[in-house]
Amino acid sequence: MARRMIIMLAVVGLLLGIVFGLKMYQGKQMAKALSFKMPPATVTSIKASYQPWQPQVTAVGSLRAVLGVDVTSEIGGLVRRVSFEPGAEVKAGQVLVELNADADIAQLHALEAAADLANTTYERDKKQLQIQAVSQALVDAEAADVKSKRAQVEQQAALVDKKTIRAPFDGRLGISLVNAGQYVNPGDKIVTLQSLDSVYVDFSLPQQELSRVRAGQAIAVTSDARPGRTWQGRIRTINPKVDPETRNVQIEARITNSRHELLPGMYVSVEVHAGTIEQRLTLPQTAVTYNPYGDTVFIIEEGGKGQGGAPAMTVKQSFVTVGEKRGDQVAILTGVKEGDLVVTSGQLKLRNGSPVVINNAVQPPNEAAPKPEEQ
Repeated sequence: MARRMIIMLAVVGLLLGIVFGLKMYQGKQMAKALSFKMPPATVTSIKASYQPWQPQVTAVGSLRAVLGVDVTSEIGGLVRRVSFEPGAEVKAGQVLVELNADADIAQLHALEAAADLANTTYERDKKQLQIQAVSQALVDAEAADVKSKRAQVEQQAALVDKKTIRAPFDGRLGISLVNAGQYVNPGDKIVTLQSLDSVYVDFSLPQQELSRVRAGQAIAVTSDARPGRTWQGRIRTINPKVDPETRNVQIEARITNSRHELLPGMYVSVEVHAGTIEQRLTLPQTAVTYNPYGDTVFIIEEGGKGQGGAPAMTVKQSFVTVGEKRGDQVAILTGVKEGDLVVTSGQLKLRNGSPVVINNAVQPPNEAAPKPEEQ
């Protein structure tokens, strides 16, 4: 019994020793883990600085020709000749289409002959009136008849002239919608004619922006159809009525289009230069983290010594108030001071006090007016 008791106590002691050893090992590993320091996160940075800032109001607009019309026929008739090339530039008064006017011209000649006869009779009876051979009433009636027949001649001449359809102003023609031998009815479209030397830009702004715009204000227009190009213009008219459904006001501007690169019907991006140029503290938009509880940035601070004796850098999270945006940049109203070193990328792995190292080999975009990269 004594031997068994000794063996049992030895086994129990061994087990207790093993358990105690495991606990000691786990405690050391835990302490080691707690003392582990995260390596510094690599970030890019930029110094906050003031830059000239042109306040702008942006909108999407639609282009409309200053002079633009679908050429139509005022009267019906058979197309005798199409005298234009689709897409050609034409001058005001240039003949576009001729309708068959043979019967109308013949009728005009008949009316001219009748008017000439009536005038001859009137001139003869005026002489007869001087010798009292005819009455004054007869001469008066013949004078009225001459005027009536001349009016009929002018009416028929106008009808004949309408059979020749001309360009109402200088411009560029579109695709022809008629062919020789085709019958056209009054109002049928023949071809579109657009004057492209300058175009209107129609766009709308919310009513709260009305205090920032006025007639004569400068605008800049861009189009994805012509990357890298900007057109300058000015506001001509602000509609004196606000749309009660959208609470927007319609605005009309005019821009020069001397190279005919813009076409009516295009949509464009419009920037209204609202106010004088100001100095604003700016950062790349990538520097700001947008959260439901507030917008933040990480400001880099130096303190202590890091590896190799270099200054150790940590970050501090700061709430900011953002203003307007332009291109890749955003204006910062509060939360950052001029000269602060701000993280521009790599924020997802940061928290207050995180150590960082800066590597600005590849910087996020920071252009006020970014342009598409060349392919």
